[in-house]
Amino acid sequence: MLPPLPAADLLPAFAPWFDVAGLAVFAVSGALAAAKRGQTAVTLAFFALITGVGGGTVRDLLIDAPVFWVHDPRAATVCLLMAALVWVTPERWWKDGALAWFDAVGLAAYAVYGAAKAIGYGVPPVPAALMGVVTACVGGIIRDVLAGEPSILMRPELYVTAAALSSALYVALGLIGLAGAPAAIIAAAAGFGLRAFAIRFRLALPAYRRRDGDGREGA
Repeated sequence: MLPPLPAADLLPAFAPWFDVAGLAVFAVSGALAAAKRGQTAVTLAFFALITGVGGGTVRDLLIDAPVFWVHDPRAATVCLLMAALVWVTPERWWKDGALAWFDAVGLAAYAVYGAAKAIGYGVPPVPAALMGVVTACVGGIIRDVLAGEPSILMRPELYVTAAALSSALYVALGLIGLAGAPAAIIAAAAGFGLRAFAIRFRLALPAYRRRDGDGREGA
């Protein structure tokens, strides 16, 4: 059996920038979740780390890759620096509206990065696209559970859908011969655009409507 290739040989050149963008934004969202509850600096750091690396950790375990932040100190460093930044800056800097836009950038970037890494490790197209969604969304799910908030999975807003668009489009573009940075930029822009429209116009997927026993829709 051949030894696995170094990550640098598996991932495209754009990947580190997308990885850092996702890490930083999600780490800020985790730190803010703790800060808004009046927690300590240690709790802010923990929330920043678990939110930033949560999705990537699950992805790496599923695709049988070395867990990225254990082997690369830059990942944990970025998360802890973001926690420190939230700790020392006034709350008015971190309005929910502004954070939602930053989060949209991180969501799209991390979805593309996750799909690209999965492809680099030989994962087939459909599971690779799902790994992009896992990368982008699982950290936020863990954050919400720890903070006692409704998970993003339980909200009708277009959030997971935007991540799915980015990762699926990146994989699809690769299948038709457009790969690397151009495909990543197009896919990330599409996911960010969908999320931006959802934020701006409060777009949401239709919710399931219960039906009674004779097939009629319930109230």
